[in-house]
Amino acid sequence: MKQFLYFIRKELYHLLRDRRTLFILFGMPMAQILIFGFALTNEVKNSRIAVLDNAKDEASTSIVHRLEASRYFDIVKNLGSNADLQPAFQEGQIRLAVVFPEQFQSQLLHGHSAPIQLIADATDPNVATTLANYATAIIMDYQHDMPGFVDFPYTINTEFRMLYNPQLKGSYSFVPGVMAMILMLVGAMMTSISIVKEKELGTMEVILVSPIVPIRVILAKMVPYLLLSMVNIASILLISVYIMDVPINGSMPLLVFECFLFALTALALGLLISSISNSQQVAMLISLMGLFLPTVMFSGFMFPVENMPVPLQVLSNIVPAKWFYYIVKDVMIKGTGMETVWKETLVLTGMLVVLLAISIKKFKTRLE
Repeated sequence: MKQFLYFIRKELYHLLRDRRTLFILFGMPMAQILIFGFALTNEVKNSRIAVLDNAKDEASTSIVHRLEASRYFDIVKNLGSNADLQPAFQEGQIRLAVVFPEQFQSQLLHGHSAPIQLIADATDPNVATTLANYATAIIMDYQHDMPGFVDFPYTINTEFRMLYNPQLKGSYSFVPGVMAMILMLVGAMMTSISIVKEKELGTMEVILVSPIVPIRVILAKMVPYLLLSMVNIASILLISVYIMDVPINGSMPLLVFECFLFALTALALGLLISSISNSQQVAMLISLMGLFLPTVMFSGFMFPVENMPVPLQVLSNIVPAKWFYYIVKDVMIKGTGMETVWKETLVLTGMLVVLLAISIKKFKTRLE
């Protein structure tokens, strides 16, 4: 154990002496938060919504049919009461709920005014606003198509209620995405480069003939970057809470555990890249093309996954950042617990076990 601790201390000294790398690694969270702070607008299609029809009359049924016929919405649930709204949002089943009051058609025909409530999941404010605008446009089209609209000014008032992010701050969406990118870049890319560098310099063989077990050498190289990843996460959370006013509504221990789990998964990916790379340039290219781009494109951070073709939606399931992004949004923004994110946690755990097994096996084959 003393030898293992000595190797960890040696790697920490190497890392701390490289001031340029430290500047990049610690400056990266700040830079990416600023870069991704700009609003990103995208068309949203096939979004899962729910309907709570307390009226069940001709007018409400006609509007529901119009919503379902549009390319923007996919009605997946018909709710029975207001108590079903919160669980549907927390479990991630829907992004929008349309609520019709009792006697909707009677209010519209006789009072010339009837409310419809649109409840959106505002953990992603851009998507929430876009969906609300789509639904409002469809409702307005129905209003204009009503017989006698010109003679009788019927009015349907839509009420907006944004859950979890009533102020529609973009930081609620991009902070979880930045956390995923930071952990992936620091964990995977820097770990793979560190090990490949030892191969290029010829020092890895010297280290492996030492009394320490080879696997402990690899773990010793992973530990400093794991600590660095957790420091970056702490800095991101501090900036998010105290500067950007992004709350942590869920359990802090659970959030830290999930970050730790994802950091280990990223380190396992870095170890796998190092086992198939012979130079730092190759490791860097694989990390950027094979990890960074999928993290940005397929995690749901910048582009809604359901808006992609079906083959790309299936491909996104093998991207660890997608599951981590969903976990952070649920725990940090929605305030849910393990009962909501257990499935994503199991997926990340499975990925970690598989990647570690493959990486260690390939490493032993190459270097022993």
